[in-house]
Amino acid sequence: MESIDRMAEATVDDALLLCGRFQRPLSFSLEQLKRYESVTATPFDLRCYTTNRFIGNVDAYRGVRLTTLISEAGLPSDVPGEFKRTVFIAVGQDGYVVTFSWHELFNTPIGENVLVAYECGGRRLDADDGAPILFSGSDILPAPRHVKRLARIEARVLTPSA
Repeated sequence: MESIDRMAEATVDDALLLCGRFQRPLSFSLEQLKRYESVTATPFDLRCYTTNRFIGNVDAYRGVRLTTLISEAGLPSDVPGEFKRTVFIAVGQDGYVVTFSWHELFNTPIGENVLVAYECGGRRLDADDGAPILFSGSDILPAPRHVKRLARIEARVLTPSA
């Protein structure tokens, strides 16, 4: 398995890449993300996961659902049900990594609230603000899966052990 350092290498400035086990690897600029149907998240308090220390208030994010982008790129279909073993690895430009499973995104309410945000509080975000930002709005504590300067979503299919 690749190390985290190696995973952070493949980025393109000012673009979000969908790579790995997609039918069509894609790249999105912030402007391209805005062309998709948008969703607005509820404002929240950002708190540290380990200490519960208050980090700051975050106004309502607006963005596109991660599931919309994944569906646009297409999932593996060579083997029946293979897509259900897919995990998605979100990598920030700084190397920060978070994960989601296909089941979590497409088979639970969590997926409805995982956004790639390009606005906050009605204000456009840019790279200096950390855009694009991955945000999981249904998490109990949103800080662990709050990724600024999202660089890449990598799809990997887990191999069953037999």
